[in-house]
This record gives sequence, structure tokens and C-alpha cells, in this order.
Amino acid sequence: MAQSRIRAVLRADIRTVWDTVLAVGQYSAWRSDVSRTEVRGERQFVEYTKDGYATAFTVTLVEPYQRWAFTMENTNMTGQWTGVFAARGDATEIEFTEQVAAKKFWMKPFVKAYLQKQQRQFVRDLQAYLSAK
Repeated sequence: MAQSRIRAVLRADIRTVWDTVLAVGQYSAWRSDVSRTEVRGERQFVEYTKDGYATAFTVTLVEPYQRWAFTMENTNMTGQWTGVFAARGDATEIEFTEQVAAKKFWMKPFVKAYLQKQQRQFVRDLQAYLSAK
């Protein structure tokens, strides 16, 4: 299983960051890699890439303004994600950890690099969205 972790300090209060990250139905408004999100109840949602590729998510933990976790799965991988949020004055420190297992043998060597790329893009998109608010 490949693991990737990213940390960043965002120039927004913790409530704004938390509310933005957990508003999965609004991802297409600010995420450059998501065309739409389908919310399927309180604990499940599906993200669709710009190419229409679907990934299903099931929320496993919600500790308001502290920690959010979910499992994820698509035809290529299965894994889990944990986000930790901490107030730092008027800013917010985030730490996102993702663990993924490739379902296809030939993909295994590329998984960690792909995770890191996805995490960097998520944080860049989030920072841009928050600074524009």
C-alpha cells in the first residue's frame, strides 16, 4: 500500500477551511480535477474527473474542525484518506494522509507519485479558492 502525506498552512480560519473541504457537493466550483460530485447520503459521495472517471467515497469519521476520514474505491485502487485540521490563529494547518493499494499490478510502481500529484493539486486549488473568497 502506498502512502502520501501533505501539510500546509492556509490563510483562512478553521471554520472556512473545514466547511470548504467538507462541502463535497461544491467541489466542481473550485477543484480543477473534478467535473462533478454526486452526494449519496450523509456518508457517501462519488467524484467524477473531467474525463468522467468515478471514485466512490464513504465517510468513516467526522470530528468537527479536527479530523475527517473516508475510504475510497474505483476500478484502479482502494484506500483511505485522513484529514487533520488545526487552528493557527487566523490560519489553519492541514495534514492530509492518503493510503492506496493499486488493484492492477502494473499500476503499483506509479501509485505514490500519482497520490503526491493529486494531493498537491488539491491543496493548490484549495488555497486559490480560499484566497479568492
